[in-house]
Amino acid sequence: MSAPAPPSVNTAPVRWWSRAAGSRYGGPLQVLVRAAGAAAAALAVSRLHRAHDPGALCLLRRFTGVPCPACGSTTVFIEAGQGHWTAALTANPFTVVIGLCLLLAPLGLGRHWWSAPVRRRNALIGTVAALSWCWQLHRYGFLLS
Repeated sequence: MSAPAPPSVNTAPVRWWSRAAGSRYGGPLQVLVRAAGAAAAALAVSRLHRAHDPGALCLLRRFTGVPCPACGSTTVFIEAGQGHWTAALTANPFTVVIGLCLLLAPLGLGRHWWSAPVRRRNALIGTVAALSWCWQLHRYGFLLS
């Protein structure tokens, strides 16, 4: 007795995406898909937050009251999902800038990032994290104005 044949899988969408992503319009197409995914995630998080506010998700802030460099990142998505762009930017401007860089990476930013020396990338990540933490400490009143 022979085993049943596996169900056929339609690979046409995968082949189409591979051809489209590799074409000259692949970068803008990838940006469009990423933007649609980010918008859907922001809307979903915004709706979920309206239905159930879990409070601070950051464990450092929840247990010590001190914000971490990434504090405000969820708030960025919530505010963007509600269309409050200024509030999203003030919650954590570094998350907004990093998100835009990730969104635009297919247009050539990703190639520049990966071609940079590791020490330069690590220095940039450390600098952005330090600046973000200073922003959060100021925002929550830990640093004097």
